[in-house]
Amino acid sequence: MKKLVIGNLKMNLLSSAERDVYLKGMDRVTAGKKFPDTTIVLCPPFVHIEGFKKWKNRKIARGAQDVFFESKGSYTGGISPVMLKNFGCDYVIVGHSERRKYFSESNDVINHKIIAALNHGLKPILCVGETKDEKDSDSTLAVITQQVTEALVDVNRAKANQIIIAYEPVWSVGSDVVPSSNEIMGAKLLIRKILHELFDKKHAEEVAILYGGNVNVKTAKQVCIDSEVDGTLIGRDSLRPSEFIKIVKIINSSE
Repeated sequence: MKKLVIGNLKMNLLSSAERDVYLKGMDRVTAGKKFPDTTIVLCPPFVHIEGFKKWKNRKIARGAQDVFFESKGSYTGGISPVMLKNFGCDYVIVGHSERRKYFSESNDVINHKIIAALNHGLKPILCVGETKDEKDSDSTLAVITQQVTEALVDVNRAKANQIIIAYEPVWSVGSDVVPSSNEIMGAKLLIRKILHELFDKKHAEEVAILYGGNVNVKTAKQVCIDSEVDGTLIGRDSLRPSEFIKIVKIINSSE
């Protein structure tokens, strides 16, 4: 299984000019470089997806930050999986903690989105993780179990190799608090155990499990390599092409 490094650009790049500067910067830092053991993905805001589709850099795959679960119709503001696929996306983030917090997304809604993404050839990146209050009350196991189990209801195990799960402890995202490699490895083993129960051992092993939350050049080895995850989902430093590619090099060279 190739490693995965996914950049979540969130609600940034506020103009086409800013986007173009970003893409030129990414071209510059990837020029002449090869990452044979790593798949790189960038997930821009919806308004930039067409611009990213036209981008000539083929070292980097395209994704989206969210998706609706219907193909088309009267769903004001919704973006369908068909739209994403037609505009060059192969991946889509689903269930990010910010979607859960600010848009009140339930595990049931997330489940519908995952099924829709899979049915239309998109690889869903399911985000799971506990808040500080949940961690402090020793609810991590229960929270992650519920999130993974309910998000994957009725998902065909034959599509397990298209699923990516990103463990993002909410208490670490956007902060300077870094979980230990043992904490991350424990979450990975828990998620793998849940997948064994949902699918079977063979198909469970086909699901890539990533870490996200305060990932940068200084923390990448601890949180992504020492913890033995399959890659990372990066927020803040995905907006800095030179730092982002430094992390890619660390992940790629770990093989």
